[in-house]
Amino acid sequence: MTDLAGKCALVTGSVQGIGLAIAEALAGAGARLAVHGLASAEEAAQVCADLERKGAAEARFFPGDLRTPDEIDALAAAVSDWGPVDILVNNAGIQRTAALAEVPRETWDAILSVNLSAAFHLMQALMPGMAERGFGRVVNIASVHGIVASKEKAPYVSAKFGLVGLSKVAALEFAGVGSKESGGVTVNCIAPGWTETAIIQPQVEARAAQFGGDRAKGIADLLSEKQPSGRTSDPSEIGALALWLCARVAHNVTGTVIPVDGGWTAQ
Repeated sequence: MTDLAGKCALVTGSVQGIGLAIAEALAGAGARLAVHGLASAEEAAQVCADLERKGAAEARFFPGDLRTPDEIDALAAAVSDWGPVDILVNNAGIQRTAALAEVPRETWDAILSVNLSAAFHLMQALMPGMAERGFGRVVNIASVHGIVASKEKAPYVSAKFGLVGLSKVAALEFAGVGSKESGGVTVNCIAPGWTETAIIQPQVEARAAQFGGDRAKGIADLLSEKQPSGRTSDPSEIGALALWLCARVAHNVTGTVIPVDGGWTAQ
């Protein structure tokens, strides 16, 4: 059901965290992986080698600063030349916390550029080719903050709400493309809650400091405010969901926002 042999996937921000976990899941299904992110040449080579060991038909690193439209265009062109892109996972993201009145302009611009505008530019560049071939999957990694808001996260919440809206528009515009047999072109969002990644570490450390550096107590206290399950998610769990969304059987799942948040947004 999740055989991706012959398919090519671009996963942004795929050298660590959720992006790497998604790349690993797609690799296990036999896809060719275009890896992207902030990494040295040695780190990028190691990630690609690991993905090939996990089953990727081939893995290659492609650089590109997602704050810069010209570099995004170059990234899309380079990956397309390597292999027509069948799967696009817009995962790369940055976050900085500050009260709305104190957010520096450059922080707003950077977060909106990486978390929202880059996804738009890549979808615009790559989805027409998917439509021509009758198969395509776009999985946008949003957040619970694309569904509900939190204080001191105005740029991040704005970007994630925007990503959800963008995904719904694209899903509607491409919904009639292809067929059940070809797989169609779908666009969906995954909205993780508290997930064990580097992006939450500053918040975990700050909370742990209130408990004498006890990380477990810090996490428990952090989750008690919003995530009813009291459990964090592992990036591999997001990877498993992304893989299913890329399967041909998911041809009629489009325009959705799937929370993985232990009940956070059900409240």
